[in-house]
Amino acid sequence: MPAILPARKALPTCLQHQKICRRPVMLRTTALSLSFVAIPTLALATPEGWSPLIEPSELAAFLDAGEPVHVIHVTGDFEAGHIPGAVFSPYANWRGGPSNPGGLLPREEYVQEAARIGVDADVPVVVVHSGANQSDMGAAARVYWTLKSLGVQDLALLNGGFAAWAEAELPVSTTPVPPSETDFTAEWSDDWYISTDEVAELVDRGEARLLDSRPEGFFQGITWSIARPGTIRGAENLEFADFFEGNRMVGPKRAREVAVDQGLIDSPITVSFCNTGHWAALNWFALSELAEVENTRLHAESMAEYAANGHALDNEPSRIAFLWRSTRRWVEGLF
Repeated sequence: MPAILPARKALPTCLQHQKICRRPVMLRTTALSLSFVAIPTLALATPEGWSPLIEPSELAAFLDAGEPVHVIHVTGDFEAGHIPGAVFSPYANWRGGPSNPGGLLPREEYVQEAARIGVDADVPVVVVHSGANQSDMGAAARVYWTLKSLGVQDLALLNGGFAAWAEAELPVSTTPVPPSETDFTAEWSDDWYISTDEVAELVDRGEARLLDSRPEGFFQGITWSIARPGTIRGAENLEFADFFEGNRMVGPKRAREVAVDQGLIDSPITVSFCNTGHWAALNWFALSELAEVENTRLHAESMAEYAANGHALDNEPSRIAFLWRSTRRWVEGLF
């Protein structure tokens, strides 16, 4: 078990010229220690044809060509079948505690998990979900976001997940692959993150496009939420499902069209949120990585923290309606 040094005090943040900026945090882990260090690394060449969203046939071609691609499954029954050579890293290892699964773990824990499964910041990584449904891809998108924040250079999601891989009749293995631990060096960046306090400040200043990634019932305050029903004041509803065709995400062209239709291209800052930063990771991925909307941020803690902190909400039901829904929810839980 690596020894963990005390974390540094939180780095200062600033809101300047409608853009949030922070200093990066340097992290490194080895089998014997975990420390904050700055170590330059030499990046490998990005495989030709690499993109943030790849199809099963494209991944198969990379692997057949012997490209150094690290494949990570994060959901599904790994032992029942997986991409040959892949390793398993349960989604739960990248999530926060029971009170708010969207909360960030201590940075050291992310570094330890990345090292355990053999991640190298300069080796391309493909994050794979089971492909059970659209929502399942949120797990892969959230892990992608975390690895990007840790400094991994080349990342991709497998469109359609393992289900699409299997449907394409590509090789499937049931042989477990023990991960080879790496001496992982990470440079954590908050370039794609925004905190609850910063969201509240942007709300007060009216300087951001706030996108609620949840289904409309949550946005309208009709469906029960993890904290309080309703949405962040001034938010708009852009459901994560709008970026899907079946269980596959749309490509960059369509994602860009959605961004243009929503008027997001020239937004000084775009914030994606949901209940716990799961669905929001899908919108963040589609807008930041596919549509290339600059300064798109993930509110990782999302409504679970924002609403719990007492901030004013839009579409919040009256006290009577809230108590009625609370009572009905409690009764339904008895059966």
